[in-house]
Formats: sequence, C-alpha cells, structure tokens
Amino acid sequence: MIFGLIVAAGKGERMKQTQRKQYIRVGNCSIVGHTLAAFDACDLIDTIYLIVPEEDLGYCRNQILPPLMLQKTVICTPGGGERQISVYNGLKSMGGKPDDIVVIHDGVRPFVRPSHIAASIEGAKKWGACLLGIPVSDTLKRVDPSGFITGTVERAAVWVAQTPQAFRYGSILKAHEEAEIKGLTATDDASLLELTGKSVRMVSGSRLNIKITTREDLIFATALLSCQSSAGRL
Repeated sequence: MIFGLIVAAGKGERMKQTQRKQYIRVGNCSIVGHTLAAFDACDLIDTIYLIVPEEDLGYCRNQILPPLMLQKTVICTPGGGERQISVYNGLKSMGGKPDDIVVIHDGVRPFVRPSHIAASIEGAKKWGACLLGIPVSDTLKRVDPSGFITGTVERAAVWVAQTPQAFRYGSILKAHEEAEIKGLTATDDASLLELTGKSVRMVSGSRLNIKITTREDLIFATALLSCQSSAGRL
C-alpha cells in the first residue's frame, strides 16, 4: 500500500487571518483542496489521510471534500498541537505494514506535481527514504545574535528541503516513536529519520512547490495559479 499523508492541522497564525490558511480559497477551491487534487491525480497513491484540527473534522468532511469529487478514499484524522504530533497521529491511524510507503506532504504546498509525488515514492522504494528539494542559488551568510555577518556558507552542497517526503512505513513510524520516547523534535520528518542513523535521498523538486505561510506567499500563489490557468500547468 502507498499512503498519502497530508498535514493540514496548523493554526496559520503568520497569515494573520481569522480563517485557517489551509482553507483559504485560491482560485476555485481551498489551498488544501488543490493539494488533495494533486495527490488524487497521482496514480501510485492508494489512500489519502488528511490531518486537520480535531474541531475541523466535520467541516472538512462536509465542506472541503465533496466539491473536489476525488476518486481516491480520503480519511480525515485529527492532528495535534505541533506538526510532529500531527504526523505521528496520522501514522498510527494508518496501521500500515513495515514495507508500505507513506508520502508526507504539507497541506499548504498546493503546487506539487503528481509526477514529483511519484518520484518521491519511487525514491522511497529504492532507497527507503526520499524527499524533494532544490539546490540553494542565493548566497548564504552566517550571522551572530546582533545581526553581524560572521561568515559565508559554502552553498555547493546545500539544498532547501521540501515535501513530499516519502518513507518506508515501518522506518518512519519507528523514528516518530523514538522521538516521542526521547523527547526529540525536528522541523521535518527526514530529520527524525536521520537521528536514527538512516540515510535519506534527496531528489530534485520544483521552485514552484512553495509553502504558503504568509500573505505575501498568498499573493504569489494567486498569481501563479492565474498563470497556470492561462498557459497550462507549469
């Protein structure tokens, strides 16, 4: 089995709007709706788990999902106070087998391509763990607490991590279990797996696979969707 796990349980406080950012409409549907549609269009995905705040379960089942007319089964699962907890809740609810594949993706990255989802899956099958990313193109500076530059970071081997991140189910579940026992936290799931000593393969993603976090991101997303609608998917 290949599971899609879409994490959309955040509060979206940096967006500074009353509505949670994952439900804001961009074009003809919500941000998370675009994300769900991309996973639904990936032939390799069997079942999708949508992780949302517990109080939003009914709203998602009754308002977000029906208009999308998705072909795959979507199971809404309550998240937690932090992203890591939400992912762990989703993994436990799947009850998958060790060699199943789970593809973990941020619900507010609506421009992910089905082909990139498939690439992460194939990578996980081959290497056990795989995530999308892009090489850093800007000059990186290291600064002290006062904001003064202390050095320049060599960017040749530095990539920006994205999602989806795909793993063997047994490995990523074990990584989350160990993190809970030891009180470890990480900003993404690949980092948790790295802490167990496992290797993770990076494959090329897209600069258009943006994470919508701020109002500026929302403006860019609206413009990008308009371009895609008029010229075909980029």
